[in-house]
Amino acid sequence: MQNWFESIDLVSGPFPIIVGGGAVVAVLVVAIVHPRALWLALSVAAGALGAGIGLALCRWAQSPDAIDTDLSPLGRTGVALAFSAIGVLIVGMVRGRAWRRVVAGLGVVLSIAAGGLAVNAEFGQYPTIGALSGQPAAPTLSGSVAAAQRAGAPLAASRSTDPATPAAWSASGAAVGTRGLVAQVSIPATTSHFAARAAYVYLPPAALVANPPALPVIVMLSGEPGAPADVVRAGHLRAIMDAWAGRDGGLAPIVVVPDQLGSPTSNPMCVDSPLGASASYLTVDVPRWIRTNLTVANDPAQWAIGGFSQGGTCAIQLGAGHPDLFSGIIDVSGQIAPRNGDTANTIAVGFGGDVSAYRAAAPMTLLTEHAPYAATTAVFGSGAQDQQYGPEVDRMRAAAAAAGMSTSRVVSPGTGHEWATVRYVLSTGIGPVLQHLGVGSRS
Repeated sequence: MQNWFESIDLVSGPFPIIVGGGAVVAVLVVAIVHPRALWLALSVAAGALGAGIGLALCRWAQSPDAIDTDLSPLGRTGVALAFSAIGVLIVGMVRGRAWRRVVAGLGVVLSIAAGGLAVNAEFGQYPTIGALSGQPAAPTLSGSVAAAQRAGAPLAASRSTDPATPAAWSASGAAVGTRGLVAQVSIPATTSHFAARAAYVYLPPAALVANPPALPVIVMLSGEPGAPADVVRAGHLRAIMDAWAGRDGGLAPIVVVPDQLGSPTSNPMCVDSPLGASASYLTVDVPRWIRTNLTVANDPAQWAIGGFSQGGTCAIQLGAGHPDLFSGIIDVSGQIAPRNGDTANTIAVGFGGDVSAYRAAAPMTLLTEHAPYAATTAVFGSGAQDQQYGPEVDRMRAAAAAAGMSTSRVVSPGTGHEWATVRYVLSTGIGPVLQHLGVGSRS
């Protein structure tokens, strides 16, 4: 369980206000208390220069070599103000008495923190200090049956082949709770040897009974930079899936969140390459572990794959390329093609310079090769303010529909390329995929 420090909210609440307020106070003290005309002019000039640097960094962040994502006007304003304050405070650090320099130094630290908090608030990547420090998002759950049963989650405790339809589940009369369980698990890379980090699994209330039905599966992927824990914490996985389960008496898919990256800033692009055999991990090792350790349906008609940003790209990429594994797709703010830096770098590091291999891995190519998709349902989502990825999602949805998939489009009002968009799509837009998987009939 998180202690009070790890649970401090980095997105809303008093902490960001205190940090930002402290930076403002430091700027006012340094720039206004006993000012001289020359130093005041220098402070104004330094503040303007700092704002310009901040805006330039925001523009650079849009490039494929950085985070490849545009900040909203509010986010850019927050960064510009933080750098403006740093400029003013640097002037204060080189003039005046010792107390002024101490205040200026402290103000620089607070301003840097405030800028970081502004960017974090934009994306919602780290909701708490615990998330920022890399603390696990849930306790570890052993794969052994005995340990799982003690935790209230009978992993592979009994192999049911009963269909997990709402009607059959309701008729079973099983006593079921209202909350699912999220646990950290280890999924071995036996075949791929991919250097994957810990994964997470969500078990709905229907999976926590003594004789659970064979449930549908959703494989859900984080964005990049990121980690599986982001889906749990920033994506509010348990609360959202519990809400869906509550509409069907505790019945919902099992959600498995593996690591497709290897490290926070790696991007093997869900292909097998010198960057790592990410594709084999997700299509061989992960499904094998799921079928071995969880009571799940074996039919691809009850398996889906989803993700956010880079994970959304992987979802349509693997979903389109492996209809034998997945018949449901959830692409939230994904890209039109695998991307690691610019196109030239992507082809060089991910495909050994082979342009044809790069094109073959693109979802558009895969959709053409495997069409028609008579049995695939896909949901495409993005934020209304996401002017960078929204158009790409539109193009991908159109291509998927042309290839025969049953598609739907979800637009999150008032959000951009951020986890708030993911939460909206998962909360309100995945009904078609759930119904395709055989659950969600009451949604």
